[in-house]
Parts: sequence; C-alpha cells; structure tokens
Amino acid sequence: MDTELLKTFLEVSHTRHFGKAAENLYLTPSAVSFRIKQLEGMLGVELFKRHRNNIQITPAGNRMLPYAETMLNAWSRAKQDIALAEDQSMQLSIGAAPNLWDAYLQPYIHLIHEQKPDLTLRAEVLSSQVMARQLLERRVDLALAFDPPKVEEVTRLKLQHIALILVTSDKQQIQQNQQLQHFVNMDWGTAFKIQHIRTFESISRPVLHTGSARIALDFLLHHPSCAFLPRQLVQPYLDQGLLFTVQGVEEVLRPVFVNYLNSSDKLEQIEAVIELLSGHVIP
Repeated sequence: MDTELLKTFLEVSHTRHFGKAAENLYLTPSAVSFRIKQLEGMLGVELFKRHRNNIQITPAGNRMLPYAETMLNAWSRAKQDIALAEDQSMQLSIGAAPNLWDAYLQPYIHLIHEQKPDLTLRAEVLSSQVMARQLLERRVDLALAFDPPKVEEVTRLKLQHIALILVTSDKQQIQQNQQLQHFVNMDWGTAFKIQHIRTFESISRPVLHTGSARIALDFLLHHPSCAFLPRQLVQPYLDQGLLFTVQGVEEVLRPVFVNYLNSSDKLEQIEAVIELLSGHVIP
C-alpha cells in the first residue's frame, strides 16, 4: 500500500478539512481528495462523509485509524533499521510507562549513550498492555515494568528498587491518621495497590489520577495534596521545605523488572544495556 495515501488519510482525519490537509501536505485539495478516493476504493468502504465545510469520519474510518498509524510507524522503523544497517549501527528500543521514565529510567538514557555510542536508541513511553504486545511483536527490545509479563518467550530480570515515600505539601497532613486527604493517585503496580489498601482505613476520592510522577510532583507543589513519589525525585523539595514526609508511613520498595525476548537477535546489545541499568546507581 502507498504510504502517502495513509499519510493523507491521517491528515484529513486530524484536520477534518481537505483544504487544510492539502496545505499541511503541500498538495492541492483535488490531490488530497483523489488520494482519499483511491484509499476508499482499495478498502471498499467510505472513510469520510463529505458535506460542505464539514468532513466527518465514518465508523470504518475510525476503525482504520490505528491500522494506518501502525503501518506508518512500522514503515518508519523499517527505513531507519535498514539505514542503520548500512553504517553498521544498531537500533535498540527501550519501552517503559511514564512513571518509570520519571522515577528511574530517564538518567540512564544519557549513560547508555555515553557508554554505547554505536547504539541508536528509541525511547518509547507506553502503557503496560501496549508494551507487552510490542515486546512480543519485536517492536520493543527492552521493556521495563513493575509487574513483568509472565510469558514463556520472555526473560525477566530484577534490576533495582525504587523507594516510594508518602509526601505532602500540606503541613496539616504530616501526622498520618489512617486517612488520606487530597490524594494524588499513581500507578505503582498491582502489589503496591494491595499494600496501599491494607495500610489506610479510608482514602478520599483522589483529586488527580496520573501515570507521570512529574505531573504528580508539579501538582503537589501548586496544591495542598499528598502522593507516593520516588525519594530520589522529591528529595530536593524535602530539603527546601517545599514538601514534607508524612510521618508513620513506611517507605515502599518497588522492584523494577527488565523484560526481553529470549530469541531476540540483539541479545549482545540487550545484555550490555542491562548491565548498565543494574550496575550503576545514578543519584
């Protein structure tokens, strides 16, 4: 399939306007319309309902969206991998959820680049479900998670622990009283959720749900609230008196697991990166 047709389809679905899509793609509106008709002819369905100044995507068009994005991403990766093969470089894709990037992984990108300059890195921010699927599809080479997928084809190794502490920006919450007020809810894995429920008798409705430790931290700094956050991330704010540790709540250690396919053709590079991830403590 012509990838230009897919690009045009995605642009029209984004702008909902043939003229604006044409401007963004440096085409004429008639060329955009022709490409959409070509794609519709190939698929045998109508992708857009056309009314004057009103382009609506059809149910078939909505179903086509994720496939178009996946195909373009795969094509981009293929071109990149082939280009890397020409100069004898290798690409390694590392995937993790936003909270793991914030709490642990971000500084290691610099370390890997310094220690392994021949590697071209892809840093992927993915949900746990998407990451597990992409690992099996060989679209991600290394997947980091709190709750590793239990799949026979995947090797799981424990790397390090992340120390989570309950911090607050409200001085009145420093004394823990079995009730959490103005709580920011984050996903630190299934085991953490179970322990959390056992520890606190009642938790008020969270004021914020987020998968990013940095979003949670920024919220705490602007609103009186509390959250379990990595000690490494919040220590500077504790030192400055901007945040406070909630007394009587024990630190929670969450293990970080790295996962990779047993049959990967990049095992040498994967093992070298794992050695860096497990052997260096970055302050």
